[in-house]
Amino acid sequence: MKSAYWQKWNKLYKQELIENIMPFWLKHGLDKKHGGVYTCLNRDGSLMDTTKSVWFQGRFGWMCAYAYNHVKKDKKWLAASLSCCEFLEKYCFDKDGRAFFEITEDGIGLRKRRYVFSECFAAIAYAEYALASGDKAWAEKAVELFKRIRKFVAGGEKWMPSKYTAALKAQGHSLTMILINVANVLKQVSNDPVFDEQITESINLLEKFFIHPEFKALLETVGPNGEFIDTLSGRVINPGHCIETSWFLMDVAVDREDVELLKTALKILDWSWAWGWDKKYGGIISFRDCRNLPAQSYEQDMKFWWPQCETVIATAYAYKLTGDKKYHEWHKLSSEWAWKHLKDKKHPEWYGYLHRDGTVAQPAKGNIFKGPFHIPRMLVKTWELTKDL
Repeated sequence: MKSAYWQKWNKLYKQELIENIMPFWLKHGLDKKHGGVYTCLNRDGSLMDTTKSVWFQGRFGWMCAYAYNHVKKDKKWLAASLSCCEFLEKYCFDKDGRAFFEITEDGIGLRKRRYVFSECFAAIAYAEYALASGDKAWAEKAVELFKRIRKFVAGGEKWMPSKYTAALKAQGHSLTMILINVANVLKQVSNDPVFDEQITESINLLEKFFIHPEFKALLETVGPNGEFIDTLSGRVINPGHCIETSWFLMDVAVDREDVELLKTALKILDWSWAWGWDKKYGGIISFRDCRNLPAQSYEQDMKFWWPQCETVIATAYAYKLTGDKKYHEWHKLSSEWAWKHLKDKKHPEWYGYLHRDGTVAQPAKGNIFKGPFHIPRMLVKTWELTKDL
């Protein structure tokens, strides 16, 4: 017998996606003149800045196609995905093959960043659109771009110059994390062994270098061989990133039927919940110091939208895979907190930036970093996970 609790939430996730979140971005975000999507939107959806985030051309391109593939065959979603993919191909890559980070509405590159997240999000958009449309040309573009990303990563300083001098040798968790997800998406459109190679490589890095049992933590920054860097930046725990990593690993564990990997994923989730959940106010805190010293980042105790979203997904996933009542309770806490504090009662879309106590820090619905990705992905993924609970 299905649980009334889970079925209630399952209905809410789908309803919020279809009735509020997707219509908001299709109405206010889509650029019908140049293509692609705007994300710098105020609380009511009015446009604050026409600068476009290249991340979100890929993220929304993927999101629309994923929703089309898994929730509803809405032609508006498919058209929006194609618009983002075409805008990416036409405008968002520089002559060296690297993608921009910010771009004008009509396609003039403004800024690049050192890492390859723009490229990663473009690759998953191409792949998901290929699945939705049946157009194999986009699958080929996705595979080619992924191999380019691998070249950039392997090329080190040549393609992704460090922000540090040679005196500080370090590597970050975020790139290792995102490549697991990107490879897992692209596996659906190609049987090239490079994707499983990347997933295995990233998992090995996580297990050998970034997971530090002495702190019961997955650290954001470590030395070249996983060395603990005992500085403010080296002691950072980003609970949201860690929890996101945990459900990426659950995806792989299910695909590979890997019991040990599932244990690793659950261990990361357990540790990260302990570090991240705010026992006084609820919600996931942005940053912690693994020695329990004051964290450096100015937003260290704020409640951003995306860690809450990742926690809702991961706890639902963990409960589905294990039946452990602990994860049921964590999902209840995190989901109820998110809906109470992030959901705007007056306008569609959710807030992104809250103070520690859950009050709104600023009411805009988007900017260069916040847009139609974490919230709709949470709604779709958790809806899928809870359908049979």
